Amino acid sequence: MEARVTTSAGAQPPGTTAAAFERFFRGHYPAVVRIARGVTGDEAAAQDVAQEVFIAALRRFGDPDATSHAAAWVRVAAVHAGLNAIRSERRRGRRQVLSGIDVPLPGPEEAVLDSECRAEVRRALRRLPRRSAAVLVLRHSGLSYAEVAEAMNVNVGHVGTMLRRAESALRKELNDATRI
Repeated sequence: MEARVTTSAGAQPPGTTAAAFERFFRGHYPAVVRIARGVTGDEAAAQDVAQEVFIAALRRFGDPDATSHAAAWVRVAAVHAGLNAIRSERRRGRRQVLSGIDVPLPGPEEAVLDSECRAEVRRALRRLPRRSAAVLVLRHSGLSYAEVAEAMNVNVGHVGTMLRRAESALRKELNDATRI
């Protein structure tokens, strides 16, 4: 007899077994973390995002093996949750500045990882529409056009156009930021 997965409220998502969800989790966790790390630039934040995404997937799908788009959904959810994480971090930083709380200086490792170039790209991604940011992150995290199309729920033929438009918008954001 297989163990059943239960949510924190004690409810069982219909048709979910621990073994089925564990297989899904183990199969897709590395990709979700990689995508989230690409958005957030931080390993710990990426793992937090992945945790949120898989909890939401468990609630949404119950049995991810029975749903053909669960794998695409967790990848798109990783992009959106990562963007939300960096937006909330920005708001937290503003509140700290306004409250006068001293924020500790980053250590040498953090300073190297958080180079100005990466930070500027992330700021530009935050200013883009979610769909544009998502298509860029998905494609540049290693997904094929077909996988991006499935994740974004669009025709494969539209992915190239979406990418070109998103890259153009990102380029414009980066150029505008350097002029300031």
